[in-house]
Amino acid sequence: MALYNKTFLIFTLIKIRRMILSMTGFGSSSCNFNDKTITVSLKSLNGKITDVRCKIPNNYREKELYLRQAILDKAKRGKIELSIAMESLSGDDEHSLNKNLYRKYHGDISEINKELGIENGDIVNAILRIPNVVSISEGSVDEAEFNMVMGTLNKASANLEEFRSTEGEAMAKDLELRIQNISNSLEAIIPLEDKRMLKIKERINGNLKELISPDAIDQNRFEQEVLYYLEKLDITEEKVRLKQHCKYFLEELRNAKVEKGRKLGFITQEMGREMNTIGSKAQFSEIQHIVVQMKDDLEKIKEQVANLV
Repeated sequence: MALYNKTFLIFTLIKIRRMILSMTGFGSSSCNFNDKTITVSLKSLNGKITDVRCKIPNNYREKELYLRQAILDKAKRGKIELSIAMESLSGDDEHSLNKNLYRKYHGDISEINKELGIENGDIVNAILRIPNVVSISEGSVDEAEFNMVMGTLNKASANLEEFRSTEGEAMAKDLELRIQNISNSLEAIIPLEDKRMLKIKERINGNLKELISPDAIDQNRFEQEVLYYLEKLDITEEKVRLKQHCKYFLEELRNAKVEKGRKLGFITQEMGREMNTIGSKAQFSEIQHIVVQMKDDLEKIKEQVANLV
C-alpha cells in the first residue's frame, strides 16, 4: 500500500498548469511489467459534472477507488473514461473459454435460427463477444504491478491534460476573436444613433398627422412626447452593460483559474439578455442587422464555452 500511495502523491503533485482547458481530449501511456504490456488510456468528453467510468480487468476492481480518486484529482470536469488493457508478451493472454456456456449459447442460437429459417452465418464471433464466454484468469493484483499502473496512469493523465490544454488554447483564441467582433459591432451602432432617432421622430410625426390636422398639433407638446418616447427606447445602458460583459468575459478567460467554463457560461447569458433588449428597443433595421450579427457570434461563443472546463 505504501508504494502506490507514494506514486499517488506524485500523481497529484505533478500538474501541467494551463489557463484554458477543453473538456474533450485523449491521453495514453504504456509500460512493460514482467511478461506483459500494460496500456492505460484516458478519454474525456463534454459533461456538466465530473463522471469517471472504468473499463478495467476484473481483478483490478478492488483498486478502482484509488484509480478513480487519482483521475478526479487531475481531471477537474467532464466525462472521463479510463481503460486499462493487458497484453502478454509471450502470446499467452491468460484467456479461458467457458466451454459449457459456449455450447449452450451455440445450441440455443442454432435452434432459434433453424426454427425461424435463418442461416447461422458467423455466430462464433458473436458468441465469443458475449460476457463471461471468454474471460481472463483472475487473481489478486500484484503490488509492484499496481505501482507501475499508477505511474502509467500519471503519464496518461499528463498527456490528456496536454491535449486538453492545446485544444483549449485554440478555443481561447477563437473566443477572443468573437468577443472582439461583438465589441466592434457595438462601436458600429454609435454612428447610427442620430439617424435612428430622426427616423423614429419622423415616424411618430407622420402617424400623428394622419390622425390630427397639422395645424392642431402643439409643437411643444409634440416635442415633449417624442423625448419621452425616445427615452423609453434609449439603448445607452444596454450598450454599456454589454461592453462591460465583454470586458469581464475576457478577464475571466485570461485569469489563472483553470475551471472557468461555468462562469463564462453565465456571462454569455447576460450578454444575450442585453443583445435581445437592444434589438427590441432599436426599432431601426440597420441596428437590428448588427444585433443579429452579434447574436451569431454569441451562439458560437456559447458552443465553445460549453466545452471548457
